[in-house]
Amino acid sequence: MTMTGHDDVLQVQLSHWRSRLVRYSVNVYLVRGVLVDTGFPAARGRLARLLDELRPTAVVVTHHHEDHAGNAALVARRGLPVAIAADTLALLRAGERGVGLYRRFVWSTMPPLADAITPLPDDALATLGLALLHTPGHSSDHRVVWDADRATLFGGDLFLGVRVKVARPNEDPRAHARSLRVAAALQPRRLFDGHRGLVPDPVRALLAKADWLDETIGRIDALATQGWSVRAIRREVLGAEDPVALASFGDLSKANFVRAVLDGGTGDARPRTRG
Repeated sequence: MTMTGHDDVLQVQLSHWRSRLVRYSVNVYLVRGVLVDTGFPAARGRLARLLDELRPTAVVVTHHHEDHAGNAALVARRGLPVAIAADTLALLRAGERGVGLYRRFVWSTMPPLADAITPLPDDALATLGLALLHTPGHSSDHRVVWDADRATLFGGDLFLGVRVKVARPNEDPRAHARSLRVAAALQPRRLFDGHRGLVPDPVRALLAKADWLDETIGRIDALATQGWSVRAIRREVLGAEDPVALASFGDLSKANFVRAVLDGGTGDARPRTRG
């Protein structure tokens, strides 16, 4: 657990020996006494110590993935008020089926949320100077946290990097590009990413990713119109699969990125026959 101060924001990097093995970590942030995200289940002990040391007054959950909401049950049992969107809470209650072995290895397993949540209403969050803004694409329930007074955006998984060529099922790159432009229009002076930390020149970074997505989507659409197969489009537009595709048994892959473009995040890409 590594802590880094950025004036009014405290960045806490959480990792576990298994996540470090694959060079993954997750950042949670403390701003105005509010903890943004809860980290992953394997970091539960570290987050518990963090809660004891920092004593946040509330918690915000950006989306339902286990590396961000993995300790929602812990904060619920502590009685901390939680700002969480209704669709995110419903997804946590239902639990995610078919979570791949690679995700269980890196983050550990997050069971369905059974604990009662003390809700932090939007107006109470606004009193603290923060707002949850819907930015779908990475997931249908994805939100960012916006601090308008300090022009600071806590982006969850909105950014991650400009050219992220892999996707999981049910991502929606078209919606993601729109969300990036909405976030850039806020003119943030600071962007804190869930995995990368503080992102330099955030407006430029957000727009660069949106531009790359729009260009890549256009190339995929053009080839699909010509009848190319998912595999052929992947090879032409995104290149060979990365090792993560093999490690995830295809769950996190370039082929899934192509499918996500073609099916709009529904997981129902129509098969192509050529290529």
